[in-house]
Amino acid sequence: MQVEMIDKSKDSITFLLKGSNTGFVNLLRKTIIDEVPTMAIEDVEFRKNNSVLYDEIVAHRLGLVPLKTDLKSYVMPEECKCKGEGCSKCQLMLTLKGKGPGYVYAGEMESKDPKVVPVHEKMPIVKLVKGQVIELECVAVLGRGKEHMKWSPGLAYYKYLPVLKVKKGGDAKAIVGSCPVGVFELKGGEASIKNLYNCHLCGACVDADPNHVTLEESGEDFIFTVESWGQLSPEEMVETAVEIIQSKTDEVISFK
Repeated sequence: MQVEMIDKSKDSITFLLKGSNTGFVNLLRKTIIDEVPTMAIEDVEFRKNNSVLYDEIVAHRLGLVPLKTDLKSYVMPEECKCKGEGCSKCQLMLTLKGKGPGYVYAGEMESKDPKVVPVHEKMPIVKLVKGQVIELECVAVLGRGKEHMKWSPGLAYYKYLPVLKVKKGGDAKAIVGSCPVGVFELKGGEASIKNLYNCHLCGACVDADPNHVTLEESGEDFIFTVESWGQLSPEEMVETAVEIIQSKTDEVISFK
């Protein structure tokens, strides 16, 4: 199996996975979404809240606020030495105070760990008018997407690598114009492949000129994309998922 980077940005990566199969690629996708842990607010204790929103609604909003996650400093509550009682290794305290008039934003939360803070500072929590206040304490813990989507780190998806061939002498303009994602370009009056990785296998080019264009799916090569919601980098998501798969594989191998 070989990995080749195609595109990389702050919040997403796309890479080519060669010599694999749908079983492994789908396992990697599901592990990233369901198994890679992140920090999220689990418990909220209200001191004051005379806003128009009920405590339950505010708590639900806080639970969905993405928090930057430091996997090296925290462990899952069920794996902690405190046995779920709560300590600095398995939970983190955040506080929020706001006074109207104006919006109260996620970035106003004060965290005891500067590494674990809201990803989006301007995410609104509640709007207060004059005389309204809100004061609360939150407890954030590590969790997994399979337990609740608030712990899922992002999206992961894949497609087969297209096997695309264009013969000379075809209706070049029709082939180039048929593609909705700009796979082709005109060169010397002929249709030429410019961005193969953009192809999503719709088959419009084949319909435009079936005698000169062939399109198939590679059976063992995949284009894999990971999009982060900000808790972890895309690279961390993939690396952690691979470690989880390796750990589970080792358990199976050692089982007798």
